[in-house]
Amino acid sequence: MTQILAIDQGTTSSRAIIFDSDLQVVAQAQEEFPQHFPRSGW
Repeated sequence: MTQILAIDQGTTSSRAIIFDSDLQVVAQAQEEFPQHFPRSGW
């Protein structure tokens, strides 16, 4: 079975989606994370 893993690395979260050979979503997950800045206003 062929599957495709798509990864989206965003500013506030990471997301992964697995598609099958018919491009139907098999599984997906998302994890949000805090942003850290060296100085206020950056």
